[in-house]
Amino acid sequence: MKVLFIGDIVGTLGRAAIKALLPPLLDRYKIDFVIANGENAAGGFGITEKIAAEIFDFGVHIITSGNHIWDKKEAIPYIAKENRIIRPANYPPGVPGYGSVVVSTSHGIKIAVLNISGRVFMSSIDCPFRVGMTEIERLRAESNIIVVDFHAEATSEKIAFGYYVDGKVSAVIGTHTHVQTADEKILAGGTAYITDVGMTGPAVSVIGIEKEQIIDRFLLQMPRKFDTAKGGAILCAIVIEIDERTGQATAVQRLQLTYP
Repeated sequence: MKVLFIGDIVGTLGRAAIKALLPPLLDRYKIDFVIANGENAAGGFGITEKIAAEIFDFGVHIITSGNHIWDKKEAIPYIAKENRIIRPANYPPGVPGYGSVVVSTSHGIKIAVLNISGRVFMSSIDCPFRVGMTEIERLRAESNIIVVDFHAEATSEKIAFGYYVDGKVSAVIGTHTHVQTADEKILAGGTAYITDVGMTGPAVSVIGIEKEQIIDRFLLQMPRKFDTAKGGAILCAIVIEIDERTGQATAVQRLQLTYP
């Protein structure tokens, strides 16, 4: 089977890029299942029920997230009940929502998706390695096809996690930094890996935000409102081919497309 993972969706431009570019991608690569990180889909910060529904309508099956998942407070009741949107599983017990999900493709193949957050330069929540392994062992009882969104800042933490779970999951896809890395590979145990899949949003920007606003922030060190940039967009993604029998990745391809 082939899984398409789309990098962090940022604002209106990111959603427009998916709407325009996803259908031909599905056809060209014969994609069976689509995952997208959507934690910045609403104006660059958070997600709403309306925007999530829009992304699902575009053809995305599961939306993963990260530290910005709670930015739109009105979305929390929706996140609490909608298992197609998942938040990092290593938030403390009692936090609303789901950290993982197991669903069936249109061909009846079960696939598990797990969301984990790193801790280096991030919020100090539960250990991603210990919680991640516990969740993986639980999910393997239902499916040997497991895709992990590891939402983290530090390259070292992402790489370490990839090696830690190698052979136990089908793929570890890094998100959060919005900058696509060129280290896609299949690890020795059969796990596809990339440190960061990149961003789907404004191409001329600083990780999705108007570049002048970020430059001013660095120059002046004063808080200010950030706006998502305008202009053209970029769609960053990765295609993973997975052996349905073993759950191991057999091929991985990094994608970067422009829109319009």
